[in-house]
Amino acid sequence: MNPGQSMIVRAVRTQQGYGTDVYAFFLPGSAVLQFAEISRIKRDEAELEGFQRQEIRSHVNSIVEFLNSGPVLFPNAIILALSDAVQFKAARGSKPSDIVEIGTSGTLHLPIGKDGKKIAWIVDGQQRSIALSRAENKDIPVPVIAFVSQDIEVQRQQFILVNKVKALDTRLINELLPEVSTLLPRDLAGNKLPSELCNLLNSHKASPFFQLVKRRSDQKKGAAVVSDSALIAAIKINLKAPTSALSQYSSVDGTNDADEMFHVLAKYWSAVRDTFPDAWGIAPEKSRLMHMAGIRAMGALMDPIMLRAESVSDSEDDIRRSLARLRDYCCWTSGKWDELGWKWNEVQGTQLHIDRLTQYLIQLDRKLSKASR
Repeated sequence: MNPGQSMIVRAVRTQQGYGTDVYAFFLPGSAVLQFAEISRIKRDEAELEGFQRQEIRSHVNSIVEFLNSGPVLFPNAIILALSDAVQFKAARGSKPSDIVEIGTSGTLHLPIGKDGKKIAWIVDGQQRSIALSRAENKDIPVPVIAFVSQDIEVQRQQFILVNKVKALDTRLINELLPEVSTLLPRDLAGNKLPSELCNLLNSHKASPFFQLVKRRSDQKKGAAVVSDSALIAAIKINLKAPTSALSQYSSVDGTNDADEMFHVLAKYWSAVRDTFPDAWGIAPEKSRLMHMAGIRAMGALMDPIMLRAESVSDSEDDIRRSLARLRDYCCWTSGKWDELGWKWNEVQGTQLHIDRLTQYLIQLDRKLSKASR
């Protein structure tokens, strides 16, 4: 569309607040940035300008990848602030007698500035708008909610109100993922299989984690002591190719043998449980094995132990002998990790502690396995 023209869309107008016009309409995704701009936050000497954060490239790329993956459902509305340069023309015609009269239908005229000046500002959805402009399908219909206000204070107020709502809990999202069969963005899709395996470990009676994993759907407080986030994070490492314990059960076409993965996980963690029976199944405050740090570290240790066990005839016996060699060096419920300088209950769920504990256990396993040959 050329500068100086107007983009005309069908819209519904209503009012909120003190007579503020609010519109609802649809646009092709690529059209949003033709008349709307992103008001970046910056400070000019003592004056604060704009309100939007900088583009998050990884987030935008993830949305673009999702939009390019096929016919996708993308009903997320973009919220705009409009200048008073827009014009609305109400539609004529009869109306049903029992209509709920909240809005007026008509056409909304959105001018395209000749000098590059735009008549709208994105209040919510800047990352989506950028992604839509870069997607292969330029005609994805996008819902837009827009209110008329050139007042930067009102725009900032709405920006804060929209974005102050707490995002969905990651644990809730992870638990829902195995129940979703439609296309998902890559960052969500990557948690689907680990979450499904986490469900199996928690629900299968043959699992050492049977009813020990805390999930968001649990209504009763029982014996669950293990964070599902910790177990999912550990399983994600076990799925990474090429030198991980579970990657061999994934094929290049994206299919996975979840049952076999479950059996491998159950075999390893059953050996962990039997090696450290006094530290298993109790609250993380009393056992750092059940703590996020313990689950993550022992989960990472699974890869070298399981891969080594595959080369011998009795893999289960080899797994248990590998863990038994570590038993006297581990301080899950008492004592001190001398090499790390921590008392048993000083181990925290920080990335630093997880990385150091993981590195220590893997190096110790490597050293002891060589000495046993």
